[in-house]
Amino acid sequence: MQAAVQTAAPSGATLKRRLQGRHIAMIAIGGSIGTGLFVASGASVAQAGPGGAIAAYIAIGLMVYFVVTGLGEMAALMPVSGSFAIYGEKYVDEGFGVALGWTYWYSWAVTIAIELVAAQIVMRYWFPSVPGIWWGAAFLVLIFVLNTLSVRGFGESEYWFSLIKVVTVVAFIAAGLLIAAGLIGNGHAVGLRNFTTGDAPFVGGVHAMMSVALIAGFSFLGTELVGITAGESENPRKTIPRAVKQIFWRIMLFYVLA
Repeated sequence: MQAAVQTAAPSGATLKRRLQGRHIAMIAIGGSIGTGLFVASGASVAQAGPGGAIAAYIAIGLMVYFVVTGLGEMAALMPVSGSFAIYGEKYVDEGFGVALGWTYWYSWAVTIAIELVAAQIVMRYWFPSVPGIWWGAAFLVLIFVLNTLSVRGFGESEYWFSLIKVVTVVAFIAAGLLIAAGLIGNGHAVGLRNFTTGDAPFVGGVHAMMSVALIAGFSFLGTELVGITAGESENPRKTIPRAVKQIFWRIMLFYVLA
């Protein structure tokens, strides 16, 4: 029974299982750490306050944890390239699998456009004289080139680009702690003052927290990539469960601390 499930794959699928555990973990982490943290986190804190934003991210994070652990179990048992679209087709209904696959494709098609706009906003700060469309086109070409590489080449490129994100987030967290302690900046310790300023820590009540929860849901988009990459993993039975356990807590800590 298990052998039949494990070898089930779409007809014509030719997979070269070259992704290692470190590739899978960093692809999922890098896919989740991005616009939601670097661009949208400030608006989240302003809208719901520091306490409301943290509570919303923790609540959505717990929901994502249960989803990803379930996905990890299925991916370890049935590591195919279609991932949850195939799972939905096999265990629920063919129409459900089709709808799931196309909905997921649409979500990433829209997300890529959002990421390109965010890249324009960031680069315009450093290079205000360069039209934003040129940055969007340049990053779109870069995305296309990376996706034409071999499986191992794509995994390595994603690993190192994701590592840059992780190092940046760690630097942000360290800088924030130093500023709060008054060791850098104007020399005055901020501490937890922002948690007691005005209506803080919870600004706008439940409505604001629910609004931030939508942003948090978008921010965690990418954690499911651990299931997508199962079909390209060298040893999914071993690497997928380990990656799922590592990915969630790392992403959760990055978002909450940052």
